Amino acid sequence: MAKESGRPVRLPEAWLNLLGDQFEQPYMQDLSAFLRQRRAAGATLYPPPNDIFRAFWETPPDRVKVVILGQDPYHNPGQAHGLCFSVNPGVVTPPSLVNVYKELATDLGCVDPGHGCLLPWARQGVLLLNSVLTVEQNSPACHQGKGWERFTDHVVSLLSDDPAPKVFLLWGAYAQKKGRAIDDTRHCVLQAPHPSPLSAHRGFLGCRHFSQANAWLREQGLDVVDWQLPSATAIEMTSETSS
Repeated sequence: MAKESGRPVRLPEAWLNLLGDQFEQPYMQDLSAFLRQRRAAGATLYPPPNDIFRAFWETPPDRVKVVILGQDPYHNPGQAHGLCFSVNPGVVTPPSLVNVYKELATDLGCVDPGHGCLLPWARQGVLLLNSVLTVEQNSPACHQGKGWERFTDHVVSLLSDDPAPKVFLLWGAYAQKKGRAIDDTRHCVLQAPHPSPLSAHRGFLGCRHFSQANAWLREQGLDVVDWQLPSATAIEMTSETSS
């Protein structure tokens, strides 16, 4: 099985123990066949195969304490790397993430790190989960309705059923619809408009979700998230050390 940076093109063992049965279901077999067909037809798919399950490799199930739900991967070259809202260091920070940084600055005084890589959040237990895990170049949302949503719905359901308390950040109608089944008697569910430039001014900016999430985690006796992202150089050095 192909590898890059130590990540094979499959789920890590801890997640596979929870989700492995899904890969035996007809819908996942159909999805796998669809992805093979698109690649055979010459389509360029994002993220790279080794990054499709990146969110799961970076955040083991027993460490998940915050879940951020996205929609589908970025569709331009070099952007998507398997974490919702995130791009690799060296890639221009996307507009929605720029607004996330603005809210972080207002809410917690965080400084824009000068890059768009959210990997340090993932490694602290923030599951950065897109609803759809693949896309084709320059064709946003083209893999919606092919089966990924059913798979990630199952992930959300498992996390909701888990007694360990978690914070779910649901930004925009799409994420809020996906999160309707989350047990809000057990978990903290925070909702706001999407941070897109088209909607951020309708209530995302000023939502104070990051301080609220940390306050709730503290109440549960859990470690809070350090939302201040380090420099791109620090991330790269950490990645080299852990690989």
